[in-house]
Order: sequence, then structure tokens, then C-alpha cells
Amino acid sequence: MRKENLISMVEDRKDELIDLVSRLIRINSENPTGTQREVVDFVEKYLEKAGIAYEETGENPDYPCVVARMGSEDGYSLIFNGHVDVVPAGDRGLWDFDPFCGTVTDSQILGRGTSDMKAGVAGVLFAMALLKESNVCLKGNIRLHIVSDEESGGEYGSAWLCEHGYAKGANGCLVAEPTSMATIEIGQKGGMLLTIRAHGKAAHGSLGNYKGENAILKMAKVLPLVEKLTRISGHFSDRQLKPLADSKMIAEDKNEIPGLGSVIDHVTTNIGLIQGGTRHNMVPDCCEAVVDCRLPIGVSQDEIAACVEEIRRESGVDGVDFELNYRSEPNFTDHEDPLVLAVKKNVEVFLGTQVVPAYQWASSDARDYRRQGIPTIQFGPSNTVGIHSYNETVEIEDVVTAAKAYVAAVCDLMGIE
Repeated sequence: MRKENLISMVEDRKDELIDLVSRLIRINSENPTGTQREVVDFVEKYLEKAGIAYEETGENPDYPCVVARMGSEDGYSLIFNGHVDVVPAGDRGLWDFDPFCGTVTDSQILGRGTSDMKAGVAGVLFAMALLKESNVCLKGNIRLHIVSDEESGGEYGSAWLCEHGYAKGANGCLVAEPTSMATIEIGQKGGMLLTIRAHGKAAHGSLGNYKGENAILKMAKVLPLVEKLTRISGHFSDRQLKPLADSKMIAEDKNEIPGLGSVIDHVTTNIGLIQGGTRHNMVPDCCEAVVDCRLPIGVSQDEIAACVEEIRRESGVDGVDFELNYRSEPNFTDHEDPLVLAVKKNVEVFLGTQVVPAYQWASSDARDYRRQGIPTIQFGPSNTVGIHSYNETVEIEDVVTAAKAYVAAVCDLMGIE
């Protein structure tokens, strides 16, 4: 079976692919409010019908993983990764359609998880089934990692699989998360939670201007200074300057906000939680704020710690503690890695337009594979409007293009001409 025949088969059988997406959408797999059992069972039955041996594994039975492998032991080893859990649909009254309808229109598929990321999951499942059915001789192997808790942080999914050796020896990983067809994600910012605690002295509220120490007022003097962290910029090699420039341009174009490109190469902060006091008639003796910080490539923990110390000194407030909890390091894959080039080349042929490797301001399970030293990209169909919001959709054309890209990349990396 030749590469061009396999790509043609995706086009000829696209109705099967679209139906697969629709069926996945109709399974409510909200996380953390729902269950993952039904959607995992569906994936396992699909693999069984395709003749692909699989294993259910994981540490938490409420968030199982499904792994599979096909091909030879020698040659290029590629992981396909995807998550089947979705964020809660929220207020159904704010949807224009049933979030779990899976309705297929002339151009779109509708429902929660269409873009994030059941269309991507369907694409990799369909690609593997097609390759299995065609009995192609792979000079390498495909590993499938389907997880069910990405929306909760991935502790029981991709992170667990990587920690327990399921990614060992892989040459590349393709995470089918949403990107659009014009972008290949090759790097992400790191994450850190900055917790600030102000300590005061309690007193009766009627004496608040004269007695006690108001912890909330102390916090009010510190929080405006948190913005100092956003002056810290990343450190990029000369080789990274091209994808950096492209990434900043994409960020501004997608959001239509001048200057937003700095979100790629500077620290960002969001004071997301604040809590203080016990009652309105008591001078509060405690106040806590949690700041979500995203760290660009090259930023060191020493730089962050030095800036936090500067914030402490400039505030001039006693009794304030700062706790830095690093959740993930900035991570990236070289923009000319064979996996990047294989996807880029094929999609550019399919669409006749340029595809740009770029860094992302958010994060995904890609970080877990990069932490293992595995070149990892994120590439999948999406409409950004509706992701983690209402009226989520995906374009049928993009779903088909992504599936073709998955098949074509395997062909190029594993010697199918």
C-alpha cells in the first residue's frame, strides 16, 4: 500500500471519520463532574473491532488510560496521545444546541469536546485503524496513549504513563490537541503558583482604625506590585528566534489585541483567588491570594525568586509570606525535528498554505513527554471559539485534513512511500 493510496482512503471514507467524532461527542465525559467509563469503553471497543490489541492501565480506576501498540520493534517509534475527558458544559441555557448532540451539519460537527479534543482523538484512532486494515509494513511502530483526566491536570493520565515507562524509547509524540491547521505547537510556557499570605492581628471591628493589624489592607499594598513579574522576559537561542517571532505574530492575529505577542516571551500573572477575614465585624488577621504565573522559555527560578524578593522589599509590609510552587518547566521541541517537518510538509501540500511551528502561551500533556526528552508536537483540528466555553464546534474539513496528516506523517517517518 502506497502513501498516496492511504491518504485517498481517508478522503474516500471521511464519513466514517465524521461519524466517529459524532459518536464520541454524544458520550458525556465531563471532568470532574462526570464519569469516564463509557467513553473509555467506546475507545476499547473501537480498537477491538479494528483488530488492535490494547491494554487498560493507570493508577486511578476513575480515570483509566488505554494504551496500544502496532508495528515493528525497530525503526521510528511514534506516540499518538489524546484525552477523552471534556470540561463541563456549564449552563445549558447558554448553548444554541445540546452540548452532547454530536450533530453534523454541512460544514461542522457540534458539541462539547469537538475541538478539545475528541475530533483529534477520532483522527488518531481512525488513522491507526486504517493502517492496521491496510496491512502496511511499518518500519517502526505507533503507540497509542488515550487518557481521561487531562482537564484535571493529567496526574492519572499522560504524566502517569510517562512516569511508568510507557513512553520509553519513543522518537516522537504527536498530541492531537487543538491548534488549527495553520499551526504546529512546538513549545509551551511553564507554570507556577505564587501564594501570598498576609498576617495581621485580630481586633473588634469597631476599633479597626485604632487597634489590630488588618491583613487585607496589607495584601492590598502587595498585590499591585505583582505586575513586576511581567517584566521578566524569556531567553531564546538564535535558533529559536524565527519560531518566536512567528508565535508572537500568531498570538496577536488570533486575538486581535495589539501587543499581545508579549504573552509568548514574558511572564504573565493572574491574581485568580483571594480570601481574607472571618467576619465583617472583626479586624482580619489573615489574607491569602493565589497568583497563576506562566513562565516563558529560558526563565530561571532564580529570576522569579529575585523579583518576588524585590516585591517584598518595595511593599514595605511586615508579616507577608510568599510561597512559590513550580508546577511545570517551560518546554519546547526543535522546529526542524523530523516529526515537525513531516506534519508541516504534508499539511502544506494538502492545503496549499504555509504551516507555522510556534510556541504556545498555555500548556498541555505535551510537557510530560518533553520532560522525558521526547520531541513532541501538538497538532489537531479546532475552532478556538467555544473551547472551554459555549457552542463548541469543529470544521469537518479540518478533521479530515488532520487525519490525513496523521497518516501521512506515519508514512514519511516509517518508510511508506
